[in-house]
Amino acid sequence: MRRPVTLFTGQWADLPLAEVAARAGAWGFDGLELACWGDHFEVERALEDDAYLRSRRELLEEHGLTCTAVGAHLVGQCVCDHPIDERHRGILPARVWGDGDPEGVRRRAGEEMKRTARAAARLGAKVVTGFTGSRVWHTLAMFPPVAPETIEAGFTDVVERWGPILDVCEAEGVRFALEVHPSEIAYDFWTTGRILEAMGYRESFGLNLDPSHLYWQMVDPVAFVYEYGHCIYHVHVKDAVRSLDGRNGVLASHLPFGDRRRGWDFVSPGRGGVPFERVFRALNDVGYRGPLSVEWEDNGMDREQGVQEALALVRRLEPVPSRALFDAVFGSEE
Repeated sequence: MRRPVTLFTGQWADLPLAEVAARAGAWGFDGLELACWGDHFEVERALEDDAYLRSRRELLEEHGLTCTAVGAHLVGQCVCDHPIDERHRGILPARVWGDGDPEGVRRRAGEEMKRTARAAARLGAKVVTGFTGSRVWHTLAMFPPVAPETIEAGFTDVVERWGPILDVCEAEGVRFALEVHPSEIAYDFWTTGRILEAMGYRESFGLNLDPSHLYWQMVDPVAFVYEYGHCIYHVHVKDAVRSLDGRNGVLASHLPFGDRRRGWDFVSPGRGGVPFERVFRALNDVGYRGPLSVEWEDNGMDREQGVQEALALVRRLEPVPSRALFDAVFGSEE
């Protein structure tokens, strides 16, 4: 049985959900990962208005779609981030930003994530994808020198701030899937293991695998799947390309996406270096049966072309697990 192929609507939030759903259904997607921005999934309305929830379900059903996950990356980022500044104001609802006091923003973001878990449960989605933020990401260069206790305090901060959010997730039957991503508490192979351990391997806290973020760091996404497959609750299909020509650096030189001088960039799935078939086979091996959610990010390519190509790529490369071993019959007497 094939996994559902869905579309993450985060990069389509400039369009009303009605238009995105109509296009996704016509293209052949099975469902949507609804972003909590634009008009795609409004947490407050979902908690207060049964008619709003009903309208969202009916809209998806009209186009043969389901909602398997809700994306709350923007608010989740602000639960633990440091520093909190004007960048965050640009991605937050006004009720969460408030007066902009950093600690107040973090507390309100935490409360909003609890509401998001409740709203997702009301919609019928079992996974909330997103970011955690990090109070130690800004120390990545490790200069001025950073004491080990400072890094440990960063992991402790995530555990303490996200613990109450996960309590709500557990009460609602929802799981949070952290997208392993630079600027988060977990951004590569080893930091992922560290936060899972710090969280005590809570069942409500797992991973959203986006292999593009691992690939440009030169971390093997296949090895990642085999190590952490039991904690993967959701998967993004997104690609990246490396352009390390002796001048371009992996830290990207403060250059915008799409600039040829970057050492890496996001590209539409199938046009970069992520070994998707090997990733899909590894996901089969670890028993992942959840959705494969196409996330389009490519400043050099039309998004409609990109997502339709990506859907075809997944359909072509995803192997349905075999129910028989091809060599099992060699020893048969019949």
